[in-house]
Amino acid sequence: MLKPLLRAVLLASLLFAVSACGEKTPEQAAAPAAQASTPDGAILRSAQLLKNDDIQGLIRHAMPPADYERTRAEWTRDVNSTPVTDEDRQKFAETMQKLTAPGAEEALFAEIEPQLRAFDAEYQQQMPMYVAMGTGWLQGMVQESKDLSPEARQQAIAAIAAMGEWVRKTRFTDPASVKQIIAILVRAAREVDVHTLEQARALGFEQSVDKMRITVRALKDALAVYGLSVDRTLESVKAEALSNDGNTAKVLVSYTLFDTPLTGEMEMVNVDGRWYDKDTIDKLRAQAAESSGDEAGPDDAGAEPQPPGEGD
Repeated sequence: MLKPLLRAVLLASLLFAVSACGEKTPEQAAAPAAQASTPDGAILRSAQLLKNDDIQGLIRHAMPPADYERTRAEWTRDVNSTPVTDEDRQKFAETMQKLTAPGAEEALFAEIEPQLRAFDAEYQQQMPMYVAMGTGWLQGMVQESKDLSPEARQQAIAAIAAMGEWVRKTRFTDPASVKQIIAILVRAAREVDVHTLEQARALGFEQSVDKMRITVRALKDALAVYGLSVDRTLESVKAEALSNDGNTAKVLVSYTLFDTPLTGEMEMVNVDGRWYDKDTIDKLRAQAAESSGDEAGPDDAGAEPQPPGEGD
């Protein structure tokens, strides 16, 4: 259940946007429900929530109510399904201590400054070559993908080229920029206020999502240091329904990344009058079926799992 949830957050953070400001009138307060009733409106609503760093609202909006409640119910089980070692506990505690200690910003920069100088001396001049190689490799993988349509391949290749140009022009080891990144990281760690792995694993669903909101905001701030404004990219997004038969729809999403206009198509599906990303719904249904199979006893092993909300 965690993978579809995280996909919903990341998908919205990469593609969607609409800004909202000022005090809402009653008509504006009712707008989210109206937006969710159309495929293009649902996309823009996701963006609005992300723009406001409302990760809780974004997750709730990105999946049907039954799946949202299942995610909440299974959260603790999923988070604690992987055993941890004493080494894991020690590393986590040491990392959080470094990030939250008094004077952490200065101490962390002093620790990594020699590594920055060493990297610059050895690799900085070769970065354009490495970027070109990496860009070419990624674009080659896209070209060979059998899961992408020709239009989607073209879109992905253009996005990779734009991202590669950004990486080529950006000096990530610039001391002033690194100091800003460290300050953002330290501020976020202090706000998260979790110091042991046991504390982290004991968080409930709502608490965990609130911590996620802090990290998403920190990620936006960190990328902005290097000239990538997620919010500005989101603000450039437009959504237009290309087809809609009432059950499924295709939406053209256009946006600007590093001054490069990009477009792509998204498939949406209607579930009980609200529209959702088709891939997210497919994964949620597969996850629900898998969970149902895991919970079935020996006598239930051959039973066909029912979709969420049915057979209750």
